[in-house]
Amino acid sequence: MKRYLVPTLLAAGLFAGAAQAHDQWIEPSATVLSGEEARVTFDAAAGNDKFQYNHRPLPLNALVITGPDGKPVEALNQHSGDLRSSFDLRLKADGTYRVALVRDGVFARWKENGENKRWMGSAADLTKNVPAKADDLNVSESVSRIETFVTKGKPTKVEATGKGLELFADPHPNDLYAGETTNFTLLMDGKPAAGLEIEVAADGIRYRDAAEEFTTKTDEKGQFSIKWPRAGLFWVHTDTSDEKTTVPAAKRRNISYIGTFEVLPQ
Repeated sequence: MKRYLVPTLLAAGLFAGAAQAHDQWIEPSATVLSGEEARVTFDAAAGNDKFQYNHRPLPLNALVITGPDGKPVEALNQHSGDLRSSFDLRLKADGTYRVALVRDGVFARWKENGENKRWMGSAADLTKNVPAKADDLNVSESVSRIETFVTKGKPTKVEATGKGLELFADPHPNDLYAGETTNFTLLMDGKPAAGLEIEVAADGIRYRDAAEEFTTKTDEKGQFSIKWPRAGLFWVHTDTSDEKTTVPAAKRRNISYIGTFEVLPQ
């Protein structure tokens, strides 16, 4: 029998890129707003397919909202139900808000008295929960970002954090239109991420026969382009692994990115 030492919900959010048995996302009620009473509700969940709320909510303990001035913004009315977590955001200042679940943790597997065991959590808690000289010990680091963007009034620039995978749109993630082409740059730890496969899927899969999913790949500068086939929400995902861990006990680092982008009609 395997032992799980953290709640399933935490594991689902923390290790988004390590083994994606289910798709994950943050879905905004709107992305482009104006007026003094600009408000947005967000849902965060994992499902059998993109934007299908049929599996579990994502935990909000790693929620990071960055305002137009680069300072953190408080999420309101946080709640987790059976199938989704939700929260509200009031856009008091004009500009672009970056809304993300950002996680960096470790996953350990080992054997104890012939029994398979595993643990997931923060690097700071690793030594408290995992024997340093356990049999068949395997530790990996996981870094994930699940995000979306909303803008009130005039869009503002989104700054890179330099940590993990980050995706930037030219001209702006809230300035996307059906039939037009958007150029993207994918960064890994602040540098161009070359040769990574990008998965793109349109929302509304349950209401059509065709999946409307496609893939592309970043070039040597970490760049790729998407011509939007129609208006709606689009799910953009990529992941990779390397040996650039920040945890001494970890042999590999698994990194993933998931973004939700709204494409507007012409």
